Amino acid sequence: MHILQAVRSGGTFQAARDRVLPTLPGRDRRLAYELAAGVLRGQADLDRRLRLRHTDPRLHDVLRLGAYQLAALARVPAYAAVATSVELAREAAGEAAARYVNQALRKLQRGSGLGARDSGDTHPRWLFERWRRQFGLEDTHRLIAWNDAKPPLTLQPVRWSISELASRLRDAGFGVTEAPFGAGVRLIPSPEPRVPNPSRLPGYAEGGFIVQDPAHALVCRYAAIPSGALVYDACAAPGGKAVMLERDGARVVAGDARPERIRRLAETTRRAGVAIRVTVADLLSAPFAPGTVSAVLVDAPCTATGTMARHPDARWRITPRTIVHAARRQRALLAAAATLVGPGGLLVYSTCSLEPEENHDIVTEFLASHPAFVRAPVPAAVPAALLTPDGDLRCLPQRDGIDGAYAARFARTP
Repeated sequence: MHILQAVRSGGTFQAARDRVLPTLPGRDRRLAYELAAGVLRGQADLDRRLRLRHTDPRLHDVLRLGAYQLAALARVPAYAAVATSVELAREAAGEAAARYVNQALRKLQRGSGLGARDSGDTHPRWLFERWRRQFGLEDTHRLIAWNDAKPPLTLQPVRWSISELASRLRDAGFGVTEAPFGAGVRLIPSPEPRVPNPSRLPGYAEGGFIVQDPAHALVCRYAAIPSGALVYDACAAPGGKAVMLERDGARVVAGDARPERIRRLAETTRRAGVAIRVTVADLLSAPFAPGTVSAVLVDAPCTATGTMARHPDARWRITPRTIVHAARRQRALLAAAATLVGPGGLLVYSTCSLEPEENHDIVTEFLASHPAFVRAPVPAAVPAALLTPDGDLRCLPQRDGIDGAYAARFARTP
């Protein structure tokens, strides 16, 4: 409930999760995560079933939590789900509210309100229609099913080799398999709703791995920064791409304009044991003179529609206007980054968005207004199946079984 309250107050699910879950015992932590994420993913469908439009707003999440447990958590007895919700309602709004919640959930349990749902019910209708036009109906349903499922946990080896990481995890009782496209080690989901805290996995404290989806590791492979080159990771927090670039031989300066995220960036690089310089800096006023950097990575802030499985609140935060605002910022960041790249240098632009306005359209406009830059993908850096006809990287959850991501690689003419 505390996680949902933080999200309703304007916070992100990720921030609320990271603040609340460490205070709970292990079993409670897993249940709290599943309840909060499940309610956020299925909010529209739950609201429809509960007919919340005319209900006291103080009871909305109480009812959603109860209904989600009745619908999706067989291991929670129905009487326990109802009783817990009734007590929450009593605390929030008094005895009359408790009676109302009791009646509403028992009616839902007895009736047909827990039947099958249409996949479009769990996302805003405008977003469903946008994706239907872009991907077609069948792929849109696959994408929504991916977003509504629990995301797999993938680890990228850092101080340990991939074989050592896999061996240590198996010895600790975890099932592991190679991640798609050979990009890391993926934990095999348990039949139980077990979401291991990465900090409790073998190798975490030693910097044996970082948590990173294959899509984001593939962006680093696609960037193909030459060994020894100085690369400025301009929007670096939380630091996963900076670590992987350094591990592959680049000399990395990692900057971010958001001071609140620098601590996490610094912690990631410290634990991984990489020689990365971390700085608080806005790309629009970067700590480099124009034309002096060998390579710049702009992992631009975006709508993150490719990572909605990990951020179940994101589908309710985004609007069509959000995409327009994000694209405006991305144009400015990419143009600013271009001024830093020296002759013969590299510029890599990436997002975790699925929206063409933030990806292909940005790149097309950039190349039209910056004739000194040309596309320069490296053959065989990533599997050909992940490349667009223009040679850009494009990962799609519904096709590839990983997060959504996009990247374009440019070279500046000498």
